[in-house]
Amino acid sequence: MSKIAFIGTGIMGKPMASNLQKAGHDLILSDHFNAAPADLVAAGATVCHSPAEAAEAADIIILMVPNTPQVEDVLFGDNGVEKGLTAGGAAGKLVIDMSSISPIATKAIAARINEGGASYLDAPVSGGEVGAINAALTIMVGGEQDAFDKARPLFEIMGKNITLVGDNGAGQTCKVANQIIVALNIEAVSEALVFASKAGADPARVRQALLGGFANSKILEVHGERMVEGTFDPGFRISLHQKDLNLALTGAQELGVALPNTANAQELFGECAEMGGEGWDHSALIQAIEKRSDHSIR
Repeated sequence: MSKIAFIGTGIMGKPMASNLQKAGHDLILSDHFNAAPADLVAAGATVCHSPAEAAEAADIIILMVPNTPQVEDVLFGDNGVEKGLTAGGAAGKLVIDMSSISPIATKAIAARINEGGASYLDAPVSGGEVGAINAALTIMVGGEQDAFDKARPLFEIMGKNITLVGDNGAGQTCKVANQIIVALNIEAVSEALVFASKAGADPARVRQALLGGFANSKILEVHGERMVEGTFDPGFRISLHQKDLNLALTGAQELGVALPNTANAQELFGECAEMGGEGWDHSALIQAIEKRSDHSIR
């Protein structure tokens, strides 16, 4: 069993860390970013007071934090992981970033960690809080085959669909593509349910009917239900999806790629944020459609 430093035990990170702990791995937590969850500590997790301390004690270091600046801070800030790798000997250690961050920044981060003697994987996930709790995440990985093979048993504890996409940065690129598809599907389901409701149909029954047809999707199944019931407690916050779409739009500008519908979805998320909804679940995008339509489906 491995000694795993897990940094970032928020909505997604905590159940991921818990699943690793339940599988028998020794869990090392740093309270640098999130306070160490009491239940994980009660179950035997060790608490360190800096990423450096956690990294020095661990064989594998996993990050699950919100954005690129937080990853850079955890890795390279004062008392960051890099310092712990230097103190504890980097050879044989593996750093896995499961956050969703910039693919361009990831390549530079990976090069720096690899040059220091450790191995690096970018391994962002999809599946939300439910997927994290049920160990059913999709995990998109960038890095070397040997590092992937070493990490795969851990990924299989946390997820179901696990793919080595390519070299460092490819995992993050795949996640950005995933977030484009998810956002556009949320927008499509939102528009369809608002249209149906304003035309006089019961949106709950419309959703039920569509679940059996070609329009069926995980978004219609899970988020469509949230939309109908108006339950927007975050499984994945709008602010985080805005961050991911910003990565998509910035990258598209650099590549000369047109993403018109992605830009429109980002505009709708922005309207939700203006309503005070940055912390809502991303399925609440429907509220921007409802506001524009002067009609609620509930």
